Amino acid sequence: MEKATTYVGLDVHKASISVAMLVAEGGSKAVQWELPNEAGEVRKLVRKMRREGGGQLLCAYEAGPCGYGLQRQLQQAGVSCQVVAPSLIPRKPGERIKTDRRDARKLAELLRAGMLTEVHPPSEAEEALRDLCRCREDARIDLMRARHRLSKMLLRRGLCYRGGRQWTQAHRNWLWSLRFEHAAAQAVLSDYLLAIDQICGRLQELEAELQAVADQDPYREPLGHLGCFRGIDTVTGMIVLAELHGFARFTNPRQLMAYVGLVPTESSSGSSVHRGGITKTGNRHLRRLLVEAAHHYRHRPGVGIKLRRRRAGQPAGVIALADRAQQRLHRRYSRMVIGRGQPVAKAVVACARELIGFIWAVLSGRALSATEQHMTV
Repeated sequence: MEKATTYVGLDVHKASISVAMLVAEGGSKAVQWELPNEAGEVRKLVRKMRREGGGQLLCAYEAGPCGYGLQRQLQQAGVSCQVVAPSLIPRKPGERIKTDRRDARKLAELLRAGMLTEVHPPSEAEEALRDLCRCREDARIDLMRARHRLSKMLLRRGLCYRGGRQWTQAHRNWLWSLRFEHAAAQAVLSDYLLAIDQICGRLQELEAELQAVADQDPYREPLGHLGCFRGIDTVTGMIVLAELHGFARFTNPRQLMAYVGLVPTESSSGSSVHRGGITKTGNRHLRRLLVEAAHHYRHRPGVGIKLRRRRAGQPAGVIALADRAQQRLHRRYSRMVIGRGQPVAKAVVACARELIGFIWAVLSGRALSATEQHMTV
């Protein structure tokens, strides 16, 4: 006879873990206790759950700042553990009391009812790559803010660069040539310029690290395929691969579109259908990146020097699909903006939604499969 499953809800914090265990023989009664969030205490927790619960153990806790460390510890101890999406946990509108004990018990009850949505946990290598990509993103934001501080400081003094594009070598030479009457103002300018140089150095080092990872398996081949698309270079492609870890879980492009929050919201009832803007749920890092890449498809289809270099040596099927994406997305943009007078931002988001469909086709191997079938025929 198969043993019953014991369901355990964990409310995890930096310093403590609140545990609620629904013992199989105890019905709806939960056994609850609290322990420190330490490696040794987690091992004691596993022994206690096996002693008091019996049967198969299934744990769950919410994804959050504590990451996947607890899940990995439990998995190594032979205990199944799910990390669930907090935004998809059912909540009662009239519930006004929230405590750690209540949250843990609620997780255990919803886990038993099968009403929790599990987050796909990355491996340690995948998480390290994702952290590297997000560190590079933080450095990019720091650079933008440092440049804004400098430009606004100069604007307050009536100094504007008229020699062309900003942040070129000529612009930087102009910045270093500026001299102020007061020593305090000169010190501020020097400090802002030094901060910009330091952040630029950080960016170069981080991008060099990304390039080193990109040249290795298993990223070299899918990155080469993504590089065939307009608007996706090495950095963008690596961020896509890092954020989409465990790509096999997306069985169709609609799931991937929903994952990045690029599908429209809907509030329909009966014969009344109302659709609004995009949901903006899921992975916001990847969503922003896709929208930025979709801006390239506003321009007429073409293959520039950089894109031609990225396509060198890549499969013909992937290149054909990338060319098809250029034609389709530019046509979609033109119809929405020029034909119907839609806002540019709305058209670009629509192009980003279709772009993720082409990316799914490439990463899932559909483009190569279609080419092989065509060659066979």
